Amino acid sequence: MPRIEFEPKLDFKDVLLRPKRSTLKSRADVDLVREFTFRNSKKVYTGVPIVASNMDTVGTFEMAQELAQHRMFTTVHKHYTVDEWKQFRDQVAGAQQLFDNVAVSSGSGDNDFQKLKDVCAAVPELEYICLDVANGYSEHFVDFIRRVREEFPRHTIFAGNVVTGEMVEELILTGADMVKVGIGPGSVCTTRKKTGVGYPQLSAVLECADAAHGLNGHVMSDGGCTNPGDVAKAFGAGADFVMAGGMFAGHDQCKGEVIEKDGQKYVLFYGMSSDTAMKKHHGSVAEYRASEGKTVKVPYRGDVNATVLDLLGGIRSACTYTGATHLKELSKRATFIRVTQQINEIYTGLEVKK
Repeated sequence: MPRIEFEPKLDFKDVLLRPKRSTLKSRADVDLVREFTFRNSKKVYTGVPIVASNMDTVGTFEMAQELAQHRMFTTVHKHYTVDEWKQFRDQVAGAQQLFDNVAVSSGSGDNDFQKLKDVCAAVPELEYICLDVANGYSEHFVDFIRRVREEFPRHTIFAGNVVTGEMVEELILTGADMVKVGIGPGSVCTTRKKTGVGYPQLSAVLECADAAHGLNGHVMSDGGCTNPGDVAKAFGAGADFVMAGGMFAGHDQCKGEVIEKDGQKYVLFYGMSSDTAMKKHHGSVAEYRASEGKTVKVPYRGDVNATVLDLLGGIRSACTYTGATHLKELSKRATFIRVTQQINEIYTGLEVKK
């Protein structure tokens, strides 16, 4: 018999953070740097745990170089060749802070595994690996994580995506250090519409963070953040890292076709399961599957630095409202208030129906 869960599950748009007394005198007093010791690799990470997604229009070498200056992280997309990685390494020789904030991404096939070995051999400074598949629930993916852990015992492994606590626990026990949480929340993801599968992102983060932290593991909220307030909510829900794609799209450091229309410049941004991405990297959409992403035009936004400063400023402000001196305190200080549909529509910029 089919089961129905009646407990409400919430997205970022369904809640607001409740303000609390604070001893902070200024947003400048907020410390956004966090330190983590990863369960399996034993590596210590220190930085601002905001991550540019490994989409080929966002997770670029250029984005990694810019974000590393702010001690932010980039999961570099998996479509760079080994030679391109070598050229990048030569270009940034000696920039250890950069490689402390960069992960190489990989799929879960045999060819992906061999390429991952080749890239890590060519760029020994790489210490982070992001294993990225749409469906992290398959036995094949669990076996692949185990295989990568055996090959790279000292590397830190991010793996996903999943949205439930029991699968978070399984991936961590198999060898992942941090589990990516999110199915369908991305702005250019259509998985929920095409398949009917998904989980509201705020509730997913709350439940998955609780499961991971019980094993000394970590979680990365992946998708659903459209503004700095959403990122703050993800951290408040217990996410250790927060990944964003659309928020970083359309900048000089991104890739993507530039289009001019009516005197305005736009950049193409698309999901990695979209027709655009699959035709670009695989020649076509396989007959046995459907596209689960869309292609949109985002306004050209110039250098990403202005967006980064706006993002970091918003999170600092959220910390001052909630009385969190350090980012790590935000989840302890956070109380979420459910909002009505009317407030929800105002918050998301939609017209309220009379």
